[in-house]
This record gives sequence, C-alpha cells and structure tokens, in this order.
Amino acid sequence: MRVDILTIFPKMFRGPFEESLIKKAQEKGLVEIKIHDLRKWAKDRHKTVDDKPYGGGAGMVMMIEPIYKALQELKEKKGKSRVVLLTPQGQLFNQKAAERLAKLDQLILLCGHYEGVDERVREHLVEEEISIGDYVLTGGELAAMVVVDAVVRLVPGVVGKEESLKNESFSLTTAGGKLLLDYPQYTRPAEFKGWKVPEVLLSGDHQRIAEWRRRKALEKTKKRRPDLLR
Repeated sequence: MRVDILTIFPKMFRGPFEESLIKKAQEKGLVEIKIHDLRKWAKDRHKTVDDKPYGGGAGMVMMIEPIYKALQELKEKKGKSRVVLLTPQGQLFNQKAAERLAKLDQLILLCGHYEGVDERVREHLVEEEISIGDYVLTGGELAAMVVVDAVVRLVPGVVGKEESLKNESFSLTTAGGKLLLDYPQYTRPAEFKGWKVPEVLLSGDHQRIAEWRRRKALEKTKKRRPDLLR
C-alpha cells in the first residue's frame, strides 16, 4: 500500500512515522509513505498556496490550482486509489472506515488548513472527507497521522498476530452485529497489593475464559459507550 500526504507543514511528520509498527511496516515493504510539500506545485516564486476568500471574510483559503497539479502528478493510474480531505466538516472516522481504506492500493490524504479549501476541491478533486472528531484543529496534519496509524496497522502482515486485530475494541461484535469495546486484560503478577487477577483467567478453562471475556466486553460497552448497543 502507498500513502501520499499533501501538506504545507511536511516537517510535522518526521517523528510519528519513524517509530513503532509504522516504521516496521515501511522497512518490510508493506507500506510506502510519502510526505509532499504542497508548495512544490505553487506557480509563483513565493510558493503561494492560499488567498483571500471571494466575497470577503476572515482568514485565507487554500487554492485549487496547486492541489489539482499535485493530484494529477501523484494519483496512480492503476490499482484502487482514493483522495481524502481531512476536515472538521467530514464524516466521522471510525474502525469500519479504517478497514475500508486499508484495502486500497493508494491512499492520498490532503491536509486542510486556514479557513479550509476552495469548494471546487471538494466538488471535483476529492472523493471523501474525513473528520477525527467534533472539534477544530489548526490543520489536517494531526488528523492525517491518526488516519494513517489506524489504517496501516490493518494492512495484512503489519500486525504479527492477525488474531489480535479480531479481539480488540470496535472489532468485537455481539450476535446482532453491534460493536463492543475490548474486554479487560491482565498480566503478571497474579496478585499485587491485594489486587487479584480474576480466578477464571487462571483456570485454564478456555470456554469459561471466552464466556467471561464476552460478558465483560458487553458490560464495559454498556457502561462506557451505550450508544454502540442501541
């Protein structure tokens, strides 16, 4: 899978993609992540990518021309590709969206900024708009990092034990298909300061353990995220 990120602040991405699973995924050749400075496609000597909005108003708007030129150059002609704009106005990002995007051959992320992008970018150049929450960030860079992290870990081969992806929050489901949060996890020691690991997890009875985990996942979801069960 190839991920291309269009941004006016490429230095922001130096750290997050050079650590942990994402670094290993790139070293294994499972994922290729490219950070592109949008100013490269600006036509003037000042590398201008924004301008005042028509009709007046506060702030600046990202221009369509540099974005168009960048996408024309970056979008691969074969394979499944998708252009996504990171914006507070987008659809709320979730695990199902991550699973869908992880099946692409190429994912292009456009980081919004200022007062947003020229509306014609939305109308003609991007295929999807994503928000990571009902709040406003200074730009789409942090949102792009979140999306990449969530998507890359779902690419086959990135996570060593595929089974662990099936038994985590938003992957577990009820019989009716409702999403569940993950069940409680424990490790050594079995007792610490009088706080004990539930006996069932030490029993070796796999059926009882599975039933306990299922029940606890349902209880946790009902308590913390009842909206998932409605």
